[in-house]
Amino acid sequence: MRDQIRDWIDSIFTPFHSFLDMAIERLQMVNVVTAQGLDIGQYLSIFGDMPSEWQLVIQSLLFSMVVIGSVFIFRSIMRLYYAKKEGVKWW
Repeated sequence: MRDQIRDWIDSIFTPFHSFLDMAIERLQMVNVVTAQGLDIGQYLSIFGDMPSEWQLVIQSLLFSMVVIGSVFIFRSIMRLYYAKKEGVKWW
């Protein structure tokens, strides 16, 4: 009798266990992929055939875009900070 009840309960929860086992397996596979990192050189390899002067120009442009983007993000964060500060001031 006890084995029949156990088998019946196991038959109810088997789909959930199989789903959770599949989810754990997929998450472990994702962990392996992200542990490898991102190789940016793979995407920028098309510029490797250019002369070194042009490579420096492209590197400077990319660095400038990163710096300008960081400044814009900082500026927007400071605007939010000052707006919140003014709102609290007149509260």
